[in-house]
Amino acid sequence: MRPILLWLLCTHAVQACLESNHIFSPATNCLQCKDVAEVCQAERLWTRCYEKKIQSCTSKGRMGLILTLDASQESEQSPTLEHSVHIPQSAFRKSRGSENGTSTVLVTVLDSSYFKPTNRIRGRTLFPIPSGPRGQVLGGTVLVAHVLSGPMRNLPEPVTLTFKYGKKDVDGTCVFWEDDDDGNGFWSTYGCNTSKSDGKFVCRCNHLSFFAVLVNPVLSLSPKDVFHLTWMTSVGSALSAIFSVMGLVIFWCLSKRQPDRAVGLHAHLAAALLCLHSCFLLSRWRAAGVSGVSDPSCGALGLFLHWSLLAVVCWSALEGFHLYLLLVRVFNIYVRRYLLKMSALGWGVPTLIALVCGASGVYGKYTRELRNPDNGSSTMQLCWMSNSTGSLAVTYATTVAFPILVVLFNSCMLGLVVFKLWSLRGMGVGVGGGAKNAREKAKRLWKDCVTIVGLSCVLGLPFGLLTATYVSTPAVYVFTALNSLQGLFVFLWSLALLCKFRSDASSSSKDTSTQRMMTFNS
Repeated sequence: MRPILLWLLCTHAVQACLESNHIFSPATNCLQCKDVAEVCQAERLWTRCYEKKIQSCTSKGRMGLILTLDASQESEQSPTLEHSVHIPQSAFRKSRGSENGTSTVLVTVLDSSYFKPTNRIRGRTLFPIPSGPRGQVLGGTVLVAHVLSGPMRNLPEPVTLTFKYGKKDVDGTCVFWEDDDDGNGFWSTYGCNTSKSDGKFVCRCNHLSFFAVLVNPVLSLSPKDVFHLTWMTSVGSALSAIFSVMGLVIFWCLSKRQPDRAVGLHAHLAAALLCLHSCFLLSRWRAAGVSGVSDPSCGALGLFLHWSLLAVVCWSALEGFHLYLLLVRVFNIYVRRYLLKMSALGWGVPTLIALVCGASGVYGKYTRELRNPDNGSSTMQLCWMSNSTGSLAVTYATTVAFPILVVLFNSCMLGLVVFKLWSLRGMGVGVGGGAKNAREKAKRLWKDCVTIVGLSCVLGLPFGLLTATYVSTPAVYVFTALNSLQGLFVFLWSLALLCKFRSDASSSSKDTSTQRMMTFNS
């Protein structure tokens, strides 16, 4: 009889739950607290549904999910080891439920997958802000801090929320989640200030809500991607070193037959590329066998690698300067001992910078951990500049800021080349038609395209793709392929110049405009 009675009671409780439209009480055990967020996802304003249903859910050992706190005192709660919330007393005084001396507070963490930003449309919002920021949620968790008696905003004292982020240094912004009346959700920074201290983000906000820290998206590389990129870099650098030697031989032969300043500049650029790729391969090989950070041989290779990279950037800048003399100055561009002075700049500036950096002791073994989507990591080692703070500043100044300035200048020069080519072609093209004229136009267009692509490689423009590597994995592949094969591109440019020289030598009619563009004649 007793089992039947218990069965009837349970059946009546389930029926009461169904009839109450899923508004559960603790006595019925109909909805677990861990399932509230999942159930409310079907609602248009799901966060408001969550705030309502979380008050009547049930959970074994509620883990401080809903707390009844003394409204006359400030409170600090830590739902996890990485999160904490400090609520000032003034927040409880604003609460309508604090008349009896207590306030009911919700403090917990939710998975960030529940929060899916949508495009905002016009309509009323809780706070007057523009479209929300974008980024990756730190740790994939959202900290919930809410007084269940009603919305809390414009507090006289800010609520302090703490997010620990571990050893890795990241930049982030404190945000909260907002739903408008149309059901659109987005992150907002309104009323929140962000600061960093001792491996944690400290958010101070004038309201209570669903809080998170948005950090810059971190590009994750799988072990397969790391293997492919490593293989591409090694093979590409080896090919570049080989083809740089071949390009040097061709440039030397051209300079003997037809002395030209541009050919001399190309030869120095090929030499710098040979040094860069050869030293890069040696640095990777040496770093694998070094256990300490301050190994002298690894430091010396790091200095030489840095010097080679600076030399490549400097000679690319000098190529752009030479192009400026041809296309902008045009007249009175003769400079006595021009190539010797260019050599003093192209090799002297990198030497001076490398010696100053070497005296400050920044060179050593560099180690970088690469994350993958499975939360694993792989380690990249190179004889370069060590991971110290001073080395990081030198790295950004000499290998990021300086090359970007060179790329911007050379991009302007390349744009000027395109403009000059179109102008010259427009003046030289006749009005007549026919198949022969069409073939001539196609041939000239092909030559112009080859000229532009070749100049892009000579001017070092592929390095400008560095910013794209923070966007997607395919961009990393493109950047790696173009820059590791730069020696091959310079070799192909030397072949183009050689073919042009032979063609001009065997023909009495020359296209002077293309010759100027192809050989940088002064």
